[in-house]
Amino acid sequence: MADNNTIARPYARAVFDIAQERGLLEELSGSLGVAKDLLADGRVTKFLSNPSLTNKKRLAFVTDLFAATAGAESVFSGMSDYGTNFLKLLLEYGRLDVLPEISERFDALKAEAENTVDVTIISASELSDPQVQEIQSALKSRLGRDINLSTEIDEHLLGGAVICAGDIVIDGSVRARLEGLANTLVS
Repeated sequence: MADNNTIARPYARAVFDIAQERGLLEELSGSLGVAKDLLADGRVTKFLSNPSLTNKKRLAFVTDLFAATAGAESVFSGMSDYGTNFLKLLLEYGRLDVLPEISERFDALKAEAENTVDVTIISASELSDPQVQEIQSALKSRLGRDINLSTEIDEHLLGGAVICAGDIVIDGSVRARLEGLANTLVS
């Protein structure tokens, strides 16, 4: 049986191509993000897995839920034939549970098309604005992409920072340096 990421790939590509063609990348990214968050709630998925529900009832529930959460601007709120048809397709083939992976893959395609990358800096203490700008500039130069930067504080770090940019992890933490030194001394 294929995993959800494999199943999500063609759906995400098809939705991305249509959204790009119609200039709806930002709107659809937001709607898919809301869908991802809603389907992460175990109560929602448990309700949707009830075998006594028809796909028509599931569709009505999901579109009403999206409308209540994301508002009328969501492509899944029932106001958009495009969003409703996409949900019908997922329900028909039993793929609604793959929506979170579709959202992630869609955002990756969107970032690639826009030449951006999401970067998270995890540090032991809060970074100053000049430090953040210096790191952002260095990453933009190294990766050749625009950077969407967020910062997090991890009190378990002794010092330094860990930078996560897509598949790239740069571990500049003191702990990593000490572990490297210990490995060198033991070898």
